Parts: sequence; C-alpha cells; structure tokens
Amino acid sequence: MAEPRVKRLAVTLMDATTDKDPLVHEQIFSALCCLGEAEPQELLNACEEYLRQHDKLAYPHRIIILRAMEAVVRSSVAQMDNSTAKIVIFLASNEMTKSKDVVLEWQQAASNVLVAVGSRFINKVMEEVLTKFQPGVLPHYFIVRTFASLSVANVFGMVPFLPSVLGTMLPMLGMAKQDRMKAVFCFALQNFSESVQEYLANLDQAPDPTVRRDTFSQEIFSAYEVLFNSWLQSREAELRLAVVEALGPMSHLLPTQKLEEQLPRLIPGMLALYKRPAEAYYISKTLCQILEASVNIGSRTLDMQLDALLNTLQLQIGTPLDSSLPVQLKNHNEVLRCFTVLAASFPDRLLGFLLPKLESGNERMRVGTLTILRQIINSASSQMEIKKPFILSSMKLPLQDNSNKVKWAMVQVISAMAHHGYLEQPGGEAVIEFLVRQCALPVGQASQLPRRQSLETEDLTDAQVRDISVNTLFLISTTIDRMSEVLWPYLLEFVTPVHLSNALTPLCRSLIHLAAKKQEEGQKDFRLHSDTHANLPSSWALLARLLVVASQPYRGESRGAAALRLLNVLSFSIHPALESLWSKKVPELVEHLEANTKASVSQEKWEDTLLKLLQQTLMTISDTSWTCQLTLEMCRQLSSYNGSSVEKNFLYKGVGTALAACANKDLVRKLLQELLETARYQEEAEREGLASCLGLCAVNYLDETLAKLEEFVKSDVFRKSAGLFSIFKDRSDTEVEKVKSSLILCYGYVARHAPKELVLARVDADILRNIFLYFNTKVLGIKVETKDLSLKLCLIESLSMVCQAVCSSAQSQDFTFSHKAELVSQMMDFIKAEPPDALRTPIRQRAMAACVHLLFLEPPLSDAETAELLDTCLDSMLTLPEAEALREKNGPAPEARQKETLWSDTLVSLKDLLRSVLQRQMTPHGLQTMFQHLGPWIRSTKEHEREQAVELAAAVLEFYREKLNVSTVVPFYNLGLLMALFSPRCTDSLARVRQHAVDCVYALLYIQLCYEGFSRDHRDESLEKLKAMKPGLKDPDVNTLFQACCSIAKVIAKRLPPDQLLSLLLSMLEGLADPDRNCSRAAAVMINSLLKERGAVLLEKVPQILEVLHDRLQEVDEEHVRKAAQQTVYILASQHQAAVVSSLLGNPLPLDSYSCTMWRALAPEPTLASQVLQLLLEKVNRDVPYKETKSFLRGSSSERIATFLPLAATRALHELMSVPESGPAVVGLYAELFVTLLLRVSCTVGVQPPKNLPSKERKSLSRGQPPRPLDPCSSAVETLKAMLTQGGTGKVVQAVADAGGWELLHSVERHHEGAALLAGAMAKYAGPKLSPIVKSLAPMLNSIYDSQRVTTTAFFAELLKSNVVNDLVLLESLMDNMTARQRDPCVAVRMLALRGLGNMAVGSPGKVRQHGTQLLASMINGMDDKDDPHNAVALEAMSSLSRVLAFTEERDVCSMLLHIAIRIRPFFDNEKPELRHSSIVLFGNLTRFSAGSCEDAFFEQILNGLVTLLLHLQDPKAEVVKACKFALRMCGPSMGCPLLCDMFQNHLHEDRSLHYGEFMNDACKHLMENYPDMLSRLIATNLFYFKSNWADIRAAAPMFVGFLVLHVDRVHCQQLDLDELVAALTVLLKDPVTAVRVKVAETLGRLVRIV
Repeated sequence: MAEPRVKRLAVTLMDATTDKDPLVHEQIFSALCCLGEAEPQELLNACEEYLRQHDKLAYPHRIIILRAMEAVVRSSVAQMDNSTAKIVIFLASNEMTKSKDVVLEWQQAASNVLVAVGSRFINKVMEEVLTKFQPGVLPHYFIVRTFASLSVANVFGMVPFLPSVLGTMLPMLGMAKQDRMKAVFCFALQNFSESVQEYLANLDQAPDPTVRRDTFSQEIFSAYEVLFNSWLQSREAELRLAVVEALGPMSHLLPTQKLEEQLPRLIPGMLALYKRPAEAYYISKTLCQILEASVNIGSRTLDMQLDALLNTLQLQIGTPLDSSLPVQLKNHNEVLRCFTVLAASFPDRLLGFLLPKLESGNERMRVGTLTILRQIINSASSQMEIKKPFILSSMKLPLQDNSNKVKWAMVQVISAMAHHGYLEQPGGEAVIEFLVRQCALPVGQASQLPRRQSLETEDLTDAQVRDISVNTLFLISTTIDRMSEVLWPYLLEFVTPVHLSNALTPLCRSLIHLAAKKQEEGQKDFRLHSDTHANLPSSWALLARLLVVASQPYRGESRGAAALRLLNVLSFSIHPALESLWSKKVPELVEHLEANTKASVSQEKWEDTLLKLLQQTLMTISDTSWTCQLTLEMCRQLSSYNGSSVEKNFLYKGVGTALAACANKDLVRKLLQELLETARYQEEAEREGLASCLGLCAVNYLDETLAKLEEFVKSDVFRKSAGLFSIFKDRSDTEVEKVKSSLILCYGYVARHAPKELVLARVDADILRNIFLYFNTKVLGIKVETKDLSLKLCLIESLSMVCQAVCSSAQSQDFTFSHKAELVSQMMDFIKAEPPDALRTPIRQRAMAACVHLLFLEPPLSDAETAELLDTCLDSMLTLPEAEALREKNGPAPEARQKETLWSDTLVSLKDLLRSVLQRQMTPHGLQTMFQHLGPWIRSTKEHEREQAVELAAAVLEFYREKLNVSTVVPFYNLGLLMALFSPRCTDSLARVRQHAVDCVYALLYIQLCYEGFSRDHRDESLEKLKAMKPGLKDPDVNTLFQACCSIAKVIAKRLPPDQLLSLLLSMLEGLADPDRNCSRAAAVMINSLLKERGAVLLEKVPQILEVLHDRLQEVDEEHVRKAAQQTVYILASQHQAAVVSSLLGNPLPLDSYSCTMWRALAPEPTLASQVLQLLLEKVNRDVPYKETKSFLRGSSSERIATFLPLAATRALHELMSVPESGPAVVGLYAELFVTLLLRVSCTVGVQPPKNLPSKERKSLSRGQPPRPLDPCSSAVETLKAMLTQGGTGKVVQAVADAGGWELLHSVERHHEGAALLAGAMAKYAGPKLSPIVKSLAPMLNSIYDSQRVTTTAFFAELLKSNVVNDLVLLESLMDNMTARQRDPCVAVRMLALRGLGNMAVGSPGKVRQHGTQLLASMINGMDDKDDPHNAVALEAMSSLSRVLAFTEERDVCSMLLHIAIRIRPFFDNEKPELRHSSIVLFGNLTRFSAGSCEDAFFEQILNGLVTLLLHLQDPKAEVVKACKFALRMCGPSMGCPLLCDMFQNHLHEDRSLHYGEFMNDACKHLMENYPDMLSRLIATNLFYFKSNWADIRAAAPMFVGFLVLHVDRVHCQQLDLDELVAALTVLLKDPVTAVRVKVAETLGRLVRIV
C-alpha cells in the first residue's frame, strides 16, 4: 500500500514543478529528497516512471526531478539494488541523449545522475553508456562529458576502461566538426590524463597495479597530434582554451622520445598563443606542466628553446596587473612557477638573461626582473648559492633607481636576500644603505600597503615605499640571526647624517634590538671602535646627534623616545661613567614622553630637561678633554641643521651648556668668536639660538662673553656690513639690522642667565649701553628711526629680560633704573606705530609686556606718563576687531590660529599692564582713575570695543579685590558711580559682556564689604548667588535676562550704603538712553525696583484709559512701558473690575499681544483675580456655545459657528490664568472653572470661529507678537490647561500631554479618549478635587448636546478605573449612572458606559464581587446589542468582561460560561484585529472558570479553538499574536498534557519572539503523543484555514498538518483521509503566494511517513 502512496505524493510534487517561483522549486526538490530518504527505491522508480510517462514535460521541470534523483542516489547508493540502478541508469542515459542538440542544464543533470550511480555501479554505467559510444559514430556531447566526469569521480573504477575508450575515441577526433564537440573531447582527454596520473601515483591502492604509463602513451600521443596540429589553430577561444588545458596533463603521458621530438614545435606553439592576453593564465599553467614534464625526462632540446621562453615569460611578468581580475594574479604566479622550474636546470642561462635586464630603460622591465629574481632566490636557493656575489654585483643600478615601483620591488628582493645569506657577502653594505635611504623618505599619512596585484597599476607614493622599507629593516634585524653581525655596528653610521632623520626611528628600533641581543650573548661591555670602523661616528657625535633628535620628541614617529632608548643602550660605549646615571634618568624621560602627547608637553620645559641631562652628564664624566671634544663636535654639527631651525636652536643651547661646563677658557673664547662670525643672522631662529648659546655660556663666563661681544662689534666682520653709507643700500641695511638684532638679543640672554649677584653692576655700563648703541642709528649726527621688525622685537625682548634680571636680584630695591621713562616712551612709540586697524605683528604684545616689567622698577612714572601709557595701550588694542574677526574665511587654518593666538596673548599683556598700574595706587581714587580711562570704552556703541573693555574691567576689579588690604574702615565713595556703570551691562546684548559685567558687580560689592571691615575671605550668600547666575546669562531669552536684572537689583538694594543711593539713581537714569536696548530696559527695571514704594497712579475713565494704553503699547514696544501699562490696568481694575472686564472683552479677536498683556495685569492680586474670573465664567455660561447654519448648497451638512461672547471670555480666561500669580484665585474656583471649561471643550470640537468679528483700527501691527490663530476648540483646550496649571495640578497637564491627550480632545472621532486621559490624570493627581466636579458634571448626562453626554460619560468611565471614587464615596452613584446610560440613543455613550463598568475591575475590584451578577448581565447585553453595526459595543463588552472576570465569583459565571464561549467564537477570525484580540483574550480568561461541572464542555471548546489559536500565532497583527499566546498559556493547564502545558508557559511570552516552525514541531509532537485520536479533527480544522484571507495563516496551516503527520504513529493514520488531504494540498499548491506553496511542498514531503 505504501508504494502507490509514495508514488502519488511524488507525482503530486512533480506535477508542481511547473511552478514559476525558484523558492517553490527548491522546496519541491527538498520534499522529493525527503521522500527519497524514507523510500529511496520507490522514489527513484516513481521519478523514472513520471519522466517516462511525461515525455513532453519541459526540460526546466525535468531538471528538478533529475536533481532530486541525483541527491537520493548519492545518499543511498550503498543500499541501492541492481535493478533500481539499472532503471536509473537507463533513464538518465535516455534523458541525457534524448535531444541531439545540447541542452546544457538538463543533460548535465542527467549526466550527474549517471556519475552518482557510477561511484558504485561503474560497470553497469559503462555498459549502458558504451552502447551509445560506437566506433565510427560521433557520440552525443554528454556521453563524452560523462566519461570525463566519471574518470574524476571514480578513478580506480574508470582507468581500466580508458584503453578501450581511447581506442574508440581516437578515430572520432577526425569526425568532430563542431567546436563544441571538439572542446568536450579535449575536456575528456584532460580529465583522462589527470586520472591516469592520479592512478599511477597511488598504484599501491589501485585494483590493477600492473597498469603503466606506457599503456596510454601511444593513444595520448595520437590525440595530441590532432589537438596540437589541427584544433589548436581554431579561431574559437573556447576550443582553443580547451586544447591548451588538455595539453598540459597530456604532456606527462607522452612517450619520452615523442615529447623530446615535439618540444621544438610545442613550446613555440604555446608561446605564440600569448598574443591573446585573456588566455594567458591557461597558457602559463599548461606551459609550466610541459616544462615540468620536459625537465622530468631530462630533455636536451629544451636548451634550444630557452631564449624564446625567457623572453616571452619576461614579457608576461611585465604585464600590468588589474586587481579586479584574479585570473591575472593566477597567471603571474604560474609564470613565476615556470621560472622556478627553469632555474633548477638552467641557473646560469637564467641569470645571464635576467641580470642585464636590470639596466633596461623600461621601468616595467626592471620591476619584472626584480620580481623574478626574488622568486628564484626564494625557490631555487641551492642552485643560486654560488651565484650570490654575481647577483649582488648586479644590484648597483637598481640601488640607484629613482622609480618607486623599482624601489618597492628592490626592497622585496632585499628581504629575500637577507633570508638566504646574500647580505653577508661583499657588497651587502650597499644594499643595506639603500634600505636605510628608503626608510628616510618623507613620512606621509598612514597609508595602506598596496596589494601585490596592484603594484603595476597603482602609483606608489614615497610613504608606501618607506613603510615597506621600515618593516623590512625591522624584520631582518629581529628575525634573521646571522644579520646581527652584518648590521651591528654598521647601522650606527646612518644615525648622524641629518638627511636621514626620517629613518632614525626604525634605525634606533633595530639598533636597540641588536644591542640587546649582543648583551644577551654576554657582550655586556661592547664598545664602539671608530678606529677599526673608519665611518663609524664617534661617541661625541652620537651623543650630540641623539640629544638634538630627542629635542623634538614627537616628530617622525616619536623619534625622541627611540633616540633616548638608543642613548641608554649605548651609555657604556659613549662613556663608561654614564651607565649608572643614564640607566636611571633616561627611562624616566622615555616614560614621561609615552605618558603624554605633543600637546601636553611644553617644548621649553622639555628642552630644559634635556639640557639638564647634558649638564649632569658632563658633571658625571668630569673630563675636560672629553667635554672639549663634545663641544667641538656640537659646533661642527651646527652647519648640518641649516634647514632645521628648531633643532639647530636646541643645538645652540647645547653648545652653550657645554661651553659653560668647559674648563678650557681659551677654547671657550675661540668658539665664541667662531659662533659670532659664522652665525646666519638672517634667520630669526638662528639669532635666538645664538643668543641662548651666549646666555648659557655666561653662566660661568660672563666677562668673557661680554668681552667677545664687544670684540666682535669692533672686528672686521662686523664693520664690513656696517659701513657709514651702507645704510642707504637696502640689502646691506637689512643685513646690518639683523646683526644688530642678534647682538641686542645676546645681551638680553646674557643678563637673563648670568649670575644674579653680578648683573646689576653690568646693566648700565656693559649691557644697556651697548643695546642702545646698536638700536639708535645715526647718520651724519641725525637719529634715524628703524623700521626693521626684528630689531624692534629683539630690543623689546632683550629689555624685558634685563628688567626681569634686575627685579630678581636681591639688591633691586636700591637700584634706580635711570632709563625707565625713556624706555616706556620708546615702547609707546612702537605701539603707536602699529597699524590701527589690524594686528599683524607681536609688537603690541611684547611692548606691553616690557612695560609691565618696567613699571616694577624705580623710579615710578608720573600721573601724566601713566595716563598716556594707559590711553595709548587701550586705544591701540580696543579699536581692533574682535578675535573672531581675525579668522579669514578663505585663509589657511594655521595662519588663522596664529592670529588668534597673537590676539589672546596681546589681550593678556594688556590685562597685566592694567594690573601693574593699579597696583601702584590701590585706593578708590586709583580705581576711579583707572575707570576714567576704561569708562568710554565700556559704554561704546561698538560691540567688540565694549566686550573687550568689560573683560578688562572684570580682570582689574578682581585683581583689586584680591590685592586689597584695608587697614582702617574707609568709605568706598565711588561705589554708586561704578555700580551704575556695570549693573545695566548685566543684560547687554552680548553674552560675554553680560557675564563679565556680573563679575564686575560681584567684585565691587565684595570690595565694599572689605571697606566695611569684613575680611577678604568672607563669603556673603546673596553675593554668591550672582556667580551662580552667570551660566543662565548665556541664554539670550528676554525673560531670563529680566529675572537676572531683578535679582541683581535686589542684591544691590540690599548691599548699597544709604549715602550711595542718590548717586546710583542719578547715574542709572542716564542709562535709560543707553544705545543698547537691553541695558536701557535693565536701567528701567532697576529704577522701578528701587522706587517701588514711591509710584503714583492716575485714574481716568476706564474705556478711554484702556484704549490709550493699548495705543501706547503699540507705538513703543519697550519693557518698562509695558510694565507701567500693566500697573495702570491693575489699579483701574481694583476699583472698577466690571467696567474693565467689559471694556477689555470688546477688544478684537484674536487678541493681539498688547491686549493679552493688559488682561494679564489683572492676575497678580488674588482677590481681584477671583472677582474677574467669576465675571468671565458668567459670560461663558450665559450664551449658547454655538449656532448651526445650513449651507445653501443642496445636500450639504449644517455648519456650527461659535458665538462671540463665550469665545472672547474663554480667551480672556486663558490670558488671565497664564499668569502664575493667578493661582490662588483659580484654586478657589477650581470645580466651577474645570466643569465649565471641560464642557466648553466638548461643545467646540469641530466648531468654526465667528464669521464677522468686531474690529478696531490697529496701529503698528508690525510691532509685538502676531495674534494667535482663533480656533474655538484650541482656545478652550489651552484655557483648560492654563487653569489646571494655575490650580496647582500642573502634573495633570503634563500627564495628559505625555499621553497625547490634548491633541485627542481636538478630534471629533477620538475626543472621548482625550476626556478619559484627562479623567485618569485628575484621579491620580487631583483626587480631592473630584467630589464637587462629579456633582457638577452629573446633570450633564442628560444634556441636550450629544457631545456633552459623551464627554461626561467618558470622564466618569475613566474615574471608575481609580480607587479614588471609593475614597470619595462616589462609586455607587457613578455605577448607577453608567448602567442607566446603556439605554442612551448614542452608540458612543453606550460603549463608554460599558467601559466604565469594566473599569471597576481596576479601580474597585472588591465591589465587582458584590455586583458581579449585575455587571455580567450588562456585558452580555452589550454583546447582544442589536443596534451595533460596527460591533463597537460588543468589542467594549468583551474587553470589559475580560477585566471583570478576574474578580467575579465562579457561581456567577458558570451559568453563562458556555453561552459566552460560543458567542465570542466567531470573532476569532473577524476581519477587525481589535475584535480578534478582545475575543481571544476573553477566551483565555474564561478558562479560569472551566473546572467543576463545566470542565468537559469547556474542554471541548478549547479543542475547537486550539487550531485557531495556534494558527493565529502567525496573525499579521502583533496584538492578536500576543492575545493568542496569552490564551494558549491559560488553556495549557486544562488540556491534561503537562509537557504541552510547560511548553506553552515557557515559549509563549508576549515580549519574546517565537520561532514558529520549531514551536509547532514540538507542539504537534506532544499533541500526537497525548491526543492521537484528534488527528483527523485537527487536520480537518486546518483544512478550513487553507482558504484563509491571510497568507501567513494559509502558509501555517499546511505546515501544521505536516508536523502532525511527522509525529503521528502509523496506528492512528487510519483515521486520516489521505486522499482528501492530498487533494486539498494539491489545490493549495497553486496558491498565488510563494511562501504558501513552499510550505505545501514541504508538507507533501512529510506525508511519506503515513503512506
């Protein structure tokens, strides 16, 4: 019985192969394979019969069946019987040859079946196939291809057949006319040859060990003649490539003599094919096999072909590679393999050919030659051993090549040479030098090394060549042991040349490794013997060089740390005494560098640290001769750094340090003379370096240094440049100025570094005299002002250093600096000479800094001189544009940053100058004098001037506060004047001015406290709040600034002495005219704050006054005017509230900002606000909310238009309650306001504003804020929100907003949802206020307006969700109201009433048990509601019943249980997801009551719904899926299957994803184990869902069936009508959705278990 059913299933699946979807095809294939796994013989027979009977079936569909047969055969060939094998072989043979034309996919599939069977039944397959392979008859294409595939798939079985096959095939070669046929013969010969080679290589395992190569040689040679002589000449590329691929394996089987004879033709023939680049890989692969075969037989004729071979292969290596074509890389590798083969037999000829190519002018040729050399060095090392010197000597030209590609290839050759011992040979040093030179190429951005195949197609950069060179140097240093003798100490020769600086880091790294290796080998005391190594640098040269390198620690891959590490390693070699010092100090320096970055390490401090290390080194060595040698070496190296100013500058400092430590005075004098004579004075860095050098030398040689400077001026060297008339020559003039600049700077550095006790005696006579001499140039007795920038800067810097040296001297207090006034005047001249509109040079900054130093010296400046200095500096600096303006948009970023830094430095110097001036007179008068200069700038109309001036003022006042020392209590007489200057600026339009102004006020008030007698560290809480206010002043919001202004005014009013009040007010009144509006407003606010008790109020006729006020507000939009108007409105309303309200209600709608301002004035005083609110409520309730008007258009619905007075009163309420001060009044009228506004909202939903509004002429409409849009509903909602906020229930507003409730209140369809959200928030945050609200709202349940009944019902329904109704004793009345609403004519009201009853389960679960019967009756009535076309009431009834059931007594439910279950069952498959969700959840909740008398009946309902619930786990709606998971978890315990119950509980969580297939598999397993009798019922239910509207469920249903079948016992299969099931599946197999068809095919495959 089973066989026909398997056959039927297979036929059904095979019928479906006509499907057009590839996914279905694959599933059919998988299903057939499943059938084949269970019943392989039956399936193969069924497939054979099907294909035989359906002879007309199109070949794409036959392919699927043949593929399935192949898979089944491969998996079950071991169990296959002979008869089945014979049937399959016959079928496959026929399918393969049915069409004489080649149909590739179909015939290939059939051929694959034959090959699969042939893995075991090779004899039967060959028997069948050979019948179609007759002598003299050209066979089918796939007959030959099958032979080829069989020879690879079953080598040992097929090779014995090859002699006969070849014997039959050879005559056919001449018969083949079509290129396709010829190609398949070539393919077969290729596979036959490879199979024979594999057979011969494994003779010990072969069934016939007597088989020899000669057995096939003659036949292969005959075939070779046809292929080579005839077919290779074809123009068709496919055939030509087939011939080429065949010739390679065939060459190994050719007779030795024949191969020798053919080589003179074969090799040129192959080489000629290279004319077609696309075929190069296959040619190279075959050529390599031919060469291997030739070498194996020891061919003598190959020698004659060598030149042609090498030339052609060389060209192939030189062919550009395309990285997107992997076949080109394969060809490249095959060509290199050819060279490897040739190198083994012809090393001399090969090198003789290659090495001259290195001199070629063709770059590609040179690169290719180096590539080949690397290959043979690596792969033919034994043959190349004696050729090493020859190869090395040939590298001279490549080592000098400038091409980056050649360099790259050369570095790779060097790597190979190093591994094979080439570099130990003479000439290896040149190769290493080349590698180091490549390491010294410029360091570029981190670049990715090019891939090998892109070497020829990409332009290599210097950085890429450097990267590979660095890696290669490190690798050969660390991984090749024998290289240590080659590289050490040779690499040290490359450390000192400056042009190799970029190679220092890799060099140091390699040298450190080599030195460490030497130490490990026991050579702890290794020294450098420069006498035995002529080019090896001396210890002094290494020390000098590495110290200079370390001075720039983060340049060139952090070469500073590398240099220091190398120094540490070489410590003993440099000097034996240094080992202990450097082993401690140097690692600390390296650690410091590694722990920081370039940004965090100060260059000046780092250089000082290195100079200190040098000083300690020289002290440790304590050898005059050694120190002299080091000094001389440093001086010699100076010229090497002419292009590296920073390094040379440091080396100068090193020279100075060494000179100071040198005990040989004659040498010191000599070197000082040389330094002065050879310095490059035109370079700024050199001038500074020379000056530093002389300064450091003066530490121990002050007299000698000063003497040498004077000697140099008198020498011929100086005079040559400073002739009398040379000043008139531009070039000479410039040169002289530079020399003078250097000399002036030298004197400054000498003063700075010289011993302090010696400086004062030399300042006037030796230092300043010469400085003035070099700076003041006279021509014919007339003083000429210099224009040279460097000379000015050097003078300023030198004077600063002299002043600092004087100040730091112990006797400075007794020293009178006679040139002080003259020098200050000179500095001012410098400042004045600078361009007034730009900051281009550091002259201003340096000159101000010099003035700061001069101010500290005696005698003091006069008042006039001080005033002139202040005015000069302030005028020069504050007129410049602000720092941001210095950034040129199109300028380079470094230049912009340089200008910004110059700006900030200059501002700092100006601050220091002001502090220095003030420090001379730390009194209120001195402060007043300072602000006489700063005051005009602080009040400037230009923002950048004002900003900088206030910043300076803040710095000055903070300095005054910090330095103030009050010995007696004195009055701070000018506090009021200064406070009036700064306090309005706290609201300046510029944020930085505001913040600095707060700092000024803060400092002034603390200064006042100090003058009152408080200590400087005293802290006042009110003043500290000013500091806390600063972050808020960044916000330009007007209200924020206003609040800050008031706060500052309060602090000032609290702390200002009484005698200062008048001056403050008088000065602040002037501030009302401040051009900055913010400051003007601030002045008004502060005046009002100070005069709050003295204000006067004018009373006039109310309408007229209000109208005038409104006009004034329109004309002048100033804050103080607005505040005054508000005050007036408040006074009027306190006496005439009714008149004010009536008048203001007459203003046009929508209200403009000025009307709103006037309404808000009525809010601050609670009593007045309460009276106004009552008047407005009366206006809202008196008139109807809207009027209905019908359109003239026929059939149009009526339109609702809002009435004017309630709308105007609502807007007024909103403005009134928008003021925070209205809170107490709102709280007093909370319930009345809430009910009125809620009902107002409900009546304005969808209502249009009035058409004809009263209007008045408005002035200056462009001023102020535009009127808000006039929408009645929005107006009511906003007013309700304002009321709730001011009523102390702001959390209600926020909660409703977070839930989106305010938007819902606007919606006609979802207004009730918004009302419910509002009720919920009220219950949570305003519970105590609900009793009067409920009492006032209850009558509205009978309102004539549907909207008001809906709103009230929704509000009450949501209240029942909260326990607060119990606390307020409102439950019974609310429940009765909801029950009564079930008869309301409005569907929405009935639905909301049921929702309210259901909400009792949440708010009052205890009351649900008490009223269970009543509630259940209401819910069932709701489900049976006849006037419910959209099931809205039924939906709410089911949802509410689900909530109520949790708290209902079982006795109340049992009688209705089955009725409810049956009633809700149709909703499981309803089109609306809400109904599906609610009914399924309710079903899950009903299971709680299924015990007892109802158990069996309800279990039947569970079984009825089980399939539905499981299938709806694939519902398109996520909420329905969650409901099904819940219901299944609830049903699990009632099903009597613990394992199934556990599975439901563990896997069906709402928040977890479900692997549906695995879950259904397990579920069906448990169902069939526990309820096998249910099989037919479950499958029948699934069959119903085969017609579901949802594709996912249609796909899930057959899968469900498949899993049931998979797990059912055969005993219970009899209850199943297999024919009906297969018929249904067959129909579903034509479903339009691919996923459904895929699942059907999968299920059909599983039915094999029950057939």
